[in-house]
Amino acid sequence: MSNLQQFPPIRWAMVHPRLAAWLVLSIGMIILLVIEAQNIGLTLFNWIALIVASIGVAGACVWIISWEDSDDEDEPPAVESTVKEKSANSEG
Repeated sequence: MSNLQQFPPIRWAMVHPRLAAWLVLSIGMIILLVIEAQNIGLTLFNWIALIVASIGVAGACVWIISWEDSDDEDEPPAVESTVKEKSANSEG
């Protein structure tokens, strides 16, 4: 497992997990876009607009998912708050 963590792309993804998620999700969305819209007859401007929109949506998805991570960091564990409440009740 440690050999895998020394691989430069994996190491970069471990240091920058949100950017890595954005990159992977963007690539997946663009691949699906190209597969599904290849025979529609889009112009170059249409392709550029759709690819930029896909990258933006992927970034928004990763950003929204990261809200849950920050919520977990703000809330103290329930066990600690219960112990503090019991200590305060026994002192007063």
